[in-house]
Amino acid sequence: MNKLGPIPVGGQNPVRIMGILNTSPESFYRKSIKHGRAIRETVKQMENDGADFVDVGGMSTAPYLSTLVSEKEETKRILDAIKHIQNASNLPISIDTCRSSVANIALEHGADIINDISGLKYDKNMISVIEKHRPSLVLCAYGQSSIKDPIAQVRHLLKQSITIANNISKNNIVIDPAIGFFRKTGKNPFFSKIKTDWATRDLNVLQNLSSLNLGLPVLVSVSNKSFIGKILNKDPQDRLHGSVAAEAISVLNGSDIIRTHNVSQTKDAILVAQKLSKQIRKGL
Repeated sequence: MNKLGPIPVGGQNPVRIMGILNTSPESFYRKSIKHGRAIRETVKQMENDGADFVDVGGMSTAPYLSTLVSEKEETKRILDAIKHIQNASNLPISIDTCRSSVANIALEHGADIINDISGLKYDKNMISVIEKHRPSLVLCAYGQSSIKDPIAQVRHLLKQSITIANNISKNNIVIDPAIGFFRKTGKNPFFSKIKTDWATRDLNVLQNLSSLNLGLPVLVSVSNKSFIGKILNKDPQDRLHGSVAAEAISVLNGSDIIRTHNVSQTKDAILVAQKLSKQIRKGL
């Protein structure tokens, strides 16, 4: 059985929801940035709205932003958030970081999951931290390859990360096709460089999620992302309806976990999508 933290995922389990909580003032989606008491209130609301996990970020990794902060600052933000979450909720805590020192301290303070947008490739010491603490993992597609087909490229990059995590049980690994992180150029090191149009790439991957076929649960994070803005010609704060539509379709296309800023709205959309997908499979 696959699990993310203590929660069973994939297979016949319900589609799970991971709520996003950012402590980084640099984040592209301002509404997700919380500090102090607001963290406690937000996490309580996420739990009430049906979130299964909370994913905490201490540094934005949006490719088009210059958002690098020191490891000390990222760690400070993460630890403060963990403290507030643990005082307010029983939700399993995921930490969105690709830095081993941040991951190590977060795991020592009770985090359950490491969500590494570099798939364990950015920091060579990350795998040692993972093998020491044995958390669940979200591995994102990341790296350089000459493969033009986006699905083949994602599969190739994810297989590399799975190989790095060879000593970790696959029952504790979830994969993420890294929507929004494949670009021609970027302002930080946390993106994968491609020569083709990034929005077309993201749409192609989302349309073909079932083709990833790596035998692991799939997490999709599309909430308020750039491809939605490109389709709708809207800023992040106005992408709610587009986000929920993309999330529901991602579920129909094979996603097992949705990472989102909009837990309540996403929960409703996923419940409807699941009901419809079951009817479709039954031939109704």
